[in-house]
Amino acid sequence: MRWRALQMTVIAVLVAVICLAVPTGVYGSILIWRNGASSADGTAQQYSRTVDRRLVSGEPVTQAVINSWIRARPTDMKLVVLLPDGRTLTGGNIETSFAHHASFSSLAGATIRVTISGEPEIKQIAAFISILLTGATLSLMVGWALALRGSRRISAPLIYLAAQAEQLGSGTVRAQVKPSGIEEIDLVQAELQRTGERLAGRLAAERQFSADASHQLRTPLTALSMRLEEIEIITTEDEVREEAKVCLEQVERLTGVIEDLLKTSRQSSGGTTQAINVSKVFEQQEREWGPAFKKAKRTLAFIDESDRPALVTPGTLGQALATVIENSLKYGDGTTTVTARMDTTKHGIFIEILDEGVGVDEEIAADIFLKGVSGFGSTGIGLALAKQLIEADGGRIELAQRVPPLFSIYVAAIPASLDPNKVLPRGAMVSVSPRKRRFTG
Repeated sequence: MRWRALQMTVIAVLVAVICLAVPTGVYGSILIWRNGASSADGTAQQYSRTVDRRLVSGEPVTQAVINSWIRARPTDMKLVVLLPDGRTLTGGNIETSFAHHASFSSLAGATIRVTISGEPEIKQIAAFISILLTGATLSLMVGWALALRGSRRISAPLIYLAAQAEQLGSGTVRAQVKPSGIEEIDLVQAELQRTGERLAGRLAAERQFSADASHQLRTPLTALSMRLEEIEIITTEDEVREEAKVCLEQVERLTGVIEDLLKTSRQSSGGTTQAINVSKVFEQQEREWGPAFKKAKRTLAFIDESDRPALVTPGTLGQALATVIENSLKYGDGTTTVTARMDTTKHGIFIEILDEGVGVDEEIAADIFLKGVSGFGSTGIGLALAKQLIEADGGRIELAQRVPPLFSIYVAAIPASLDPNKVLPRGAMVSVSPRKRRFTG
């Protein structure tokens, strides 16, 4: 792709240079030659007027006069004067085949023929063509350089796009690729990103469905097992007891399968994104940091305006929130408000942490997420780790406002059609009617 784009660009530049240089060279050369021919015509007219003045004033026109005119010329010239009395005077000589010829008849009846060397025009034409070829060569070199740079600019995003598709095919559903600035490539890249999010959502929904189904099936299976045990105990018929025992074994086998499904669901969730309810994360953060804020006589408020789960690795969002909330507790002031809201496209969730403190020092604001950067003498590791965790899930964390300090965390949201909370409805309560048990001795 890169070499094809390079070749196409160079060919286009070459065609443009040829189409421009060839007509310019031909037209310029014609103009220079015609300028020399006009000069020869002017010289013939000038000598015609001089001859007329001499003839009218009675001054002789001799060979010596013709020779003096020839010597006064800076270039080679041949002059032939046909006088009215029939004399022919000739002066000068031309040794080149490139010459301009001009003839003019004076009012006194004399005819002046001038032949001037065209070598100066030939040199001018050669210099003009040389300049034109130099410009064309420079244009081709610049075109080659621009084509090389442009081909790299086109091929590099395509390579990254292929890498993104490869990561998507290998199971990395949230590949990290920066926009290229090329609309068509970015459209494909965005579609791959959306496909990855849909795959992640489907995986999260499947895991959630498996877990919910396992939990919901275990309750009625437990009740069924209890009923079968009761039947086995209270029955007096051996045939019924045997059938109850067989059914109980099948129920236990089904319960084991469900346990295996639940275990598989839990194991498959390690290291991958899941559907995480923001409200539950907020509840956990409230339990963890609420007492510390009360002890500091400050308020910690959580506002959840999101309408679907976030798509993150378990623990990542909580860790990042804990880091920012802890910094707010240590270095901030007043009420700390944590707000979650959907973005305008409904594809992601913004979580903003705002307090009423003095804000972040301007000197470190740009590097606040670099490891070791801190304005209060701390290690400067917390925010760097939070940034690394969030970006690993395809999100971002940034200092949206310096004073008062406002930190913003963006994470992907599960697609509405794949919301695990809506894929499988919550199970109903399972009740077992009371029965009298009979025991036989």
